[in-house]
Amino acid sequence: MSALQTPLTELLGCRYPIVQTAMGWVATSKLVTATTNAGGFGFLAAATMSTATLRDEIAAVRAATAGPFGVNFHMFQPNAREVIELVLDNADRVRAVSYGRGPDARTIQRFKDAGVLCMPTVGALKHAVKAIELGADIITVQGGEGGGHTGSVPTTLLLPQVLDAVQVPVVAAGGFHSGRGLAGALAFGAAGIAMGTRFLMTAESPVPRETLAKYVAVHDPARIRASTAVDGMPQRMIDNPFLLRLESGGLLHRLFVALASAWHWRAQTGMSVAHMARTFVGALREGDSAIQTMMAANAPVLIQRAMVEGRPDEGVLPSGQVAAVIDSLPPVAELIAGIVAEAEQRLAALAALSRPSGPLSPASGRGEQEPAVSSPLPQAREG
Repeated sequence: MSALQTPLTELLGCRYPIVQTAMGWVATSKLVTATTNAGGFGFLAAATMSTATLRDEIAAVRAATAGPFGVNFHMFQPNAREVIELVLDNADRVRAVSYGRGPDARTIQRFKDAGVLCMPTVGALKHAVKAIELGADIITVQGGEGGGHTGSVPTTLLLPQVLDAVQVPVVAAGGFHSGRGLAGALAFGAAGIAMGTRFLMTAESPVPRETLAKYVAVHDPARIRASTAVDGMPQRMIDNPFLLRLESGGLLHRLFVALASAWHWRAQTGMSVAHMARTFVGALREGDSAIQTMMAANAPVLIQRAMVEGRPDEGVLPSGQVAAVIDSLPPVAELIAGIVAEAEQRLAALAALSRPSGPLSPASGRGEQEPAVSSPLPQAREG
């Protein structure tokens, strides 16, 4: 049995424990189909899709691949209830849902009753524990190196904390891009890895070439940093002129940009003013500050400028720090095949280290017994 067959592959029905995360405006049917056909598991980014668009995207994935796939959403989007019903209507193929601020226990139970796995992404130990209490089947743990909204704890510290605290399969995210990373995550005890930036930087990515060029050009991880200027919460992005202006413009400038973004987002999604008000009140009850709530629409609108409209210097560029070590845009199939081959090689090397030395092992060289090495410690005497 292959070491890459894990509880994650069994639950999700994919060949390899490699998950393509749901990046807004990026995780479209084209990327999800390529991931699924290559043996990974992909999530559609429904959080930035209208209901009609999501219906078409699900249909496109169903037609282009026979494998299962996932859908990502959050409960504050205006069509959240419609997204839930679409997922349930396609439960024969939608194997999992992912979310940050997710649904309540009752809605999670509806997914579970339909055979749809609940796979939230968390950036803190307490959020992982809470997600399990609500009924999560799998936990994705994103360390601080990850792109977009992220915490401050690096993957190497957060991952073992969560592994020790929960009894469900755990997926490691934040800083992964290679087979070495997959082998390392499995050695930690994770059931697989999830990658966003690495899939964003592929041939099947829908991101315009002008924007992708900005990602490829970054070679200094320090230029990919967390900022609160977009929506009041730490979000890791590549430094660019727009972000720097937003940070230097002061609170009033940021609020003005936020109000313009909110109005644009309302028109684009069909959100009513009443729904905007309910969302505002709901966010405040969840513990968000008023400023964060007012700025919430910034992220999708500003990301859209770069990821859809091809204006990278007029929007923001969410990215994990891993972009600084990526210099190519391979096809997804080539990417996954390379990760799998390297992971299997590294795992085989680790297994070889654990085997005892035989008569003809490298340790003895000639098949002769090695001379005993005297201990530097004093020997105990018999009484």
